[in-house]
Amino acid sequence: MARYERFEDLPVWQEAERLYGAVLDLLEGSPRGLSYGFRNQIDRASLAVSNNIAEGFERMSTAQLLSFLETARGSAGEVRSMVAVVIRRPRLKPVLQELSAIRTLAESCSKQIGAWMMSIERSPVKGKRHRTSAPSKER
Repeated sequence: MARYERFEDLPVWQEAERLYGAVLDLLEGSPRGLSYGFRNQIDRASLAVSNNIAEGFERMSTAQLLSFLETARGSAGEVRSMVAVVIRRPRLKPVLQELSAIRTLAESCSKQIGAWMMSIERSPVKGKRHRTSAPSKER
């Protein structure tokens, strides 16, 4: 199993970064038919995926990591829901491909976060997490 020292190296964080980038690309294109509230909420929900992965990774306990991963997964689900409620709107036909890509990225984040959570929950290691660059030497 790979060992990551920085959250930026996590494949799931990288996917969440791509998700937010895709959302920004959509929003910067100012498609007609998206309300201010929708735009604001999808911006915040998509950014919350990567931020919660990062914050959980930086915490010292397994329970805190799982809590933040749960929130990140919920945010990815929120993004998918938001896309689902607007994807069939005729005014958004010009950005259908972008919306589909956002949905696919959000699904990928959800799956990866869920698999990571299951791996953590099945692990015999509980309690404090320790990330060091070198193994400790016993005396």
